[in-house]
Amino acid sequence: MATQRDYYDILGVPRGASDDDIKRSFRKLAQQWHPDVNTSHEADTRFKEINEAYQVLSDPQRRQAYDMFGHAAAGAGATGFDPFGGFGAGQAGGFQGFGDIFDAFFGGTAGAGRRPHVPTGADLRYDLQVTFAESIGGVDKEVEFTALSRCETCAGTGAEPGTSPTTCPKCHGTGELRQVRSTVLGQIVNVVACDRCRGTGKIVETPCHTCRGDGRVERKRTLRVSVPAGIDDSHQIRLSGEGEAAPRGGVPGNLYVVIHVTPHPQLRRRDAELYFDLPISITQAALGARMTIPTADGEEEIEIRPGTQSGSEIRLRGKGVPHLRRAGSRGDLHVMVEVRVPSKLSARQRELLEQLAVEMGETEDAAAAPESDSPGDRPRAGRRRRRRGLSDRLRDAIS
Repeated sequence: MATQRDYYDILGVPRGASDDDIKRSFRKLAQQWHPDVNTSHEADTRFKEINEAYQVLSDPQRRQAYDMFGHAAAGAGATGFDPFGGFGAGQAGGFQGFGDIFDAFFGGTAGAGRRPHVPTGADLRYDLQVTFAESIGGVDKEVEFTALSRCETCAGTGAEPGTSPTTCPKCHGTGELRQVRSTVLGQIVNVVACDRCRGTGKIVETPCHTCRGDGRVERKRTLRVSVPAGIDDSHQIRLSGEGEAAPRGGVPGNLYVVIHVTPHPQLRRRDAELYFDLPISITQAALGARMTIPTADGEEEIEIRPGTQSGSEIRLRGKGVPHLRRAGSRGDLHVMVEVRVPSKLSARQRELLEQLAVEMGETEDAAAAPESDSPGDRPRAGRRRRRRGLSDRLRDAIS
């Protein structure tokens, strides 16, 4: 004959454990050994053993008797698990531990009273177009849309003024129906929404003449939306409770305002950073210049230093987009310099550039060419050498 294990050992608690400790240990073990979670061969046996121990130790009278006389006094045979008939007659409510298992897995109590299902209104979407400047500085906009709103005649109840909704006779106001079936693990309760009251727990006997019992009517609405500074394209603004009203006074949905930003013709945005491509001539790059560029706040003059190279970056701190989550902080404006070589030159421009090439020693045969005895030959030779120098370089750069 097999010896039954001590109930305290099964639950892993000392004999002086409090009721809360016993309950906490039971929930932990039930989660670990429930056959729907644990697929091992011993899971079913261990789960039955854990439940039997909890049935005794969670009942003050049965626990006291067990502490004094052991298994014989606990009455496990009369009230414990019977493999042929489910749980014994001593458990008037069926599987007494089911509520605690339900609480352990789902955070609720199976035997507790439930609130009726509260209907929820639909969420709505509104597409709002703003300019680039408005997205940078922020703006307040009025939006107008049509949606189902609470009926003013019945105040959203759906009942004709002077009458009130009554308790649903089918679910008795709970908003749900329960189907109980017995299994080897005890009674399993399947809960579904009541089909008579649609889960609200109330029945409208005399519907409102305006909304016909729905509690909602279609109406035009106007709202003021604050668009924050720094918002980007496709960002959403959620207005809680400003969506579609729920039937019969339920919880309204939300309104989601989707922002569409008109692009700037010259500035590119990447998060909080702005980028601008600045084309300059070779003389501006070599000699330096002051130029006017667009920024998020209007035009601004910047300095091009002498000797600036193509591909250089000039960063203007704090001239970018405001950070949405960092008040008072802004990104930067990156000015990307591009030195452009002219594709066409006048005769005078070509001559000046060729002279510059000679001055800078950029002609290919300036050093190797022999000196001419004839003074009249030197300018022609010089001009011929200059054409082969800078003009070829310009042609290569343009191509």
